[in-house]
Amino acid sequence: MAKITRKEVEHVARLARLELTEDEKERMTAQLDAILGYIEKLNHLDTGAVEPTSTVIPMVSVMREDEVRPSLTQDQALANAPDREDVFFRVPRIIED
Repeated sequence: MAKITRKEVEHVARLARLELTEDEKERMTAQLDAILGYIEKLNHLDTGAVEPTSTVIPMVSVMREDEVRPSLTQDQALANAPDREDVFFRVPRIIED
């Protein structure tokens, strides 16, 4: 039995603003049905003893550890600002009233 209908594919295509040809609709229906069928198989697997992971491949961070260092003072941070107003960066207005 099909997991997804052609009508559902047309609905999703309309929501995504996609114009699909008749062949594309047929192909998408078949492909999405196969994907949902595979997911259904996965739902039947017993994963109770499987520990949750974010990745199946061991990974090592190549980033350095964070170090607390002194920050710039407000005057240092604003020293090269092309335009400033008091203790703030002045930028062009982008939102209209």
